[in-house]
Amino acid sequence: MKVGKLRNTIAAVSLAVAALSLVAVNVTAQVPVSPFYEAASKMIPEGKLGQVIKKEEIKTSIHGARAWLIVYVSSDIADHKTIATGLVVAPTGKAPKEGRPVVAWAHGTTGTAQSCGPSQILNPAVPLNEYFLVGGNSWTDYGLPAVSEFIKAGYIVVGTDYQGLGGGGKHQYVVSVTQANDTINSIRAAGDLKETGAGKKAVIYGWSQGGATVLTAASSGAYVSQKGTAFDDIDIVGFVAMAPADIAVLAPMKALTPASAEVMMQSLFKAFSGNVFNFTHMAMNLWGTQAAFEDKLKLTDVFTDEGAKIIDDVVSKKCMHAAAGTLSFTYGTGYPSLMKPKVSNAMAWATAMLAGSVPDEKPMAPVIIYWGTHDTVVPPVMGALYREQMCQKGANVTRVQLPGEQTHYSTPGASQPFFVPWIQDRFADRALENGCSAN
Repeated sequence: MKVGKLRNTIAAVSLAVAALSLVAVNVTAQVPVSPFYEAASKMIPEGKLGQVIKKEEIKTSIHGARAWLIVYVSSDIADHKTIATGLVVAPTGKAPKEGRPVVAWAHGTTGTAQSCGPSQILNPAVPLNEYFLVGGNSWTDYGLPAVSEFIKAGYIVVGTDYQGLGGGGKHQYVVSVTQANDTINSIRAAGDLKETGAGKKAVIYGWSQGGATVLTAASSGAYVSQKGTAFDDIDIVGFVAMAPADIAVLAPMKALTPASAEVMMQSLFKAFSGNVFNFTHMAMNLWGTQAAFEDKLKLTDVFTDEGAKIIDDVVSKKCMHAAAGTLSFTYGTGYPSLMKPKVSNAMAWATAMLAGSVPDEKPMAPVIIYWGTHDTVVPPVMGALYREQMCQKGANVTRVQLPGEQTHYSTPGASQPFFVPWIQDRFADRALENGCSAN
């Protein structure tokens, strides 16, 4: 073949590949979701907090239980009403006169795209099923820890997807105030769903991202006590946090300055840039924080121009593990090049991240934290510092080191034999030792 003809052939192939690439981009521009969630994403957040505005009963293999997908009204860190989706599982039969207690699950990281809500799995009303563990059967984590045990005990279990993971809008990932609101409102939603027979007593339990949600909800007394919701006067009697994240507890002790804000942000980047998996968590955190404070923050403050476009494209369309895989495939070990060497707006970013994190306020009820010695995802020192700060405020915070060498991902399973009786004791109003008295 002559050189000129070969060049023409190569050019034609290149154009064809480029055209196919453009077609692929156009085809995948929208995240596909089922009709239930497509409808949810188009709903206007009107109504009372916790009001169920759409429901669909689904099958469940949990013995003696019924289950529903729900769409309900919530609100974010700016008090803007939002739409959240979730899953409710309740015992069959007649509820007691005082109503059934509610256990609200705050899930760990699944991603930031509309398709990342755990309730969107084909059979979501099952015990917790983890992607990383042997026995995991999906591309994500889903399910409700100890759901069978709780149903047998006569409790309702509700699991929020969080705002932005099925109900429209950008998910404000690790803006824990927003996720705490979503979880509190999921309790109200369980009460608004009359078929459940819900009472007022509740406990919140969560892991990782959900652990931060638990700690934040524990200090959200004013939000819990407000009137005019779909289910007023809920009484949250305990909080269970497994491997909880808490960015605020690592903040500078003194008031932020531009210099300390820059140090804080660079420390965050360094801590989460060791591998592409942790980097993806951080990228989603920055993306979610910008979504919550879009009038003050830009992705190009922290990412290069290319990085901002890539991160926005990837995390808005793919869930956690697929997003990490894409960044690894595309950049190999060069993913840190997506970050700017210096944050352009460090003070605003640090302020926003602290505002969305765990409040420095005394919890409204006892808190228990479970942690493993081999957790390399969320530093256990976060929970230790949280306990120290809250104990100084007169709270009752217990911190339990799990037996064996538990990782971040084995923490929920290893915690279950401990938190199930602890929650049962809270609903039974049994006496509880002061966790702050222990060494």
